[in-house]
Amino acid sequence: MILVTGATGKVGGQVVSQLLGRGAAFRALTRDPGAARLPAGVEAVAGDLSDPGSLNAALDGVDAVFLVWPFLTTEAAPGVLERVGKHARRIVYLSMPGAQERTDGPTDPITAFHGGMERLIERSGLEWTFLHPVGFASNTLGWAEQVRADSVVRDLNGALARPLIHERDIAAAAVRVLTDGPDAGHAGAAYVLTGPALVTQAEQAHAIGEAIGRPVRFEEMTVAEKRQQMLTWLPPSGVDAVLTAWAGMAGSPEPVTSTVEELTGTAPRTFREWAADHAADFR
Repeated sequence: MILVTGATGKVGGQVVSQLLGRGAAFRALTRDPGAARLPAGVEAVAGDLSDPGSLNAALDGVDAVFLVWPFLTTEAAPGVLERVGKHARRIVYLSMPGAQERTDGPTDPITAFHGGMERLIERSGLEWTFLHPVGFASNTLGWAEQVRADSVVRDLNGALARPLIHERDIAAAAVRVLTDGPDAGHAGAAYVLTGPALVTQAEQAHAIGEAIGRPVRFEEMTVAEKRQQMLTWLPPSGVDAVLTAWAGMAGSPEPVTSTVEELTGTAPRTFREWAADHAADFR
């Protein structure tokens, strides 16, 4: 039995759909099963990751947990991992590249948080696998409002290229790890997951335009403009760390990996395919 957390999110929802399609035994954790819009046939169970005591019924009989941590603090994590360890044998954690690096230099708060979670999981006694997807293609949904309004994407550095990955491919990798047998070699692995090719931000805007049937232009923001935008949701130290990381990517792009195809047997989807799947969000 598998327990899926984050079951109504972009990746967790895909994990639910793909497990259902495989006929796997699983439950979907949600705070309010009655309000969750899950596919027919899914066993939804109530539980809140901020309250470890609420997870006992959901974990009964569970062998593996797909963990999407919804907070930017690890405060409740030790209690949750203790509860998981009383029931399950293994955990698949949705993390990010760089989380396993131990550095004293500037680190953005999201990477630092995931690093803290990974260390807690490593010390939990559970058999673990970490998934490290590079940029989520779905993060470009942040452009949707301006595309709908003005057919424009305003962002920093149109030449910045990343191997963005479709949430379906992240989920497919997770499902393979969750459903493979104990001797499959996933224990202690950290899988870096990417799309099939580097795609610049300007090319992403063009692909979105193709998907919605009208041109979408890319308009460069200055670093100062981007910094002001990011300060609305990140502290100054976090903004500096993210901008430094992006500058590094511009000079040395993240490598494309073959991990998705090695795990699933299927090549990952292109950004154009992602844009076509999400065209309605940009229209």
